Amino acid sequence: MTATQNKEPIFGTPIFDGEAAIKGYALNKMCYSFNGKEARDEFLADQEAYMEKFGLTEPQRQAIRDKVVLDLIGVGGNIYYLAKFAGMFGLTVQDVGAQQTGVTLEEFHEKLRRAGD
Repeated sequence: MTATQNKEPIFGTPIFDGEAAIKGYALNKMCYSFNGKEARDEFLADQEAYMEKFGLTEPQRQAIRDKVVLDLIGVGGNIYYLAKFAGMFGLTVQDVGAQQTGVTLEEFHEKLRRAGD
């Protein structure tokens, strides 16, 4: 039994464990490549070819096309690598936070303001 099997799941929170790491290996490897400007430029020039180069599954490819970080996490993405992907499209940490909590960016900003009071 693994450590994550001993814990109660948190509704709506995917656990990044060994199984998710294996499932998301190609996706995370691709996102890691975005550390280099040449890789980012190559991806932006032909996203489909770049996804093919890394062998992404169709669900991973669709999540990339949709640019929904929660979907990317669901197909094995690790948030630290996904940040490289999100940054290319101008998505901020607050954009991702809004996606993760299921609210608009404006609602997320208000939530942050209220928390700071």
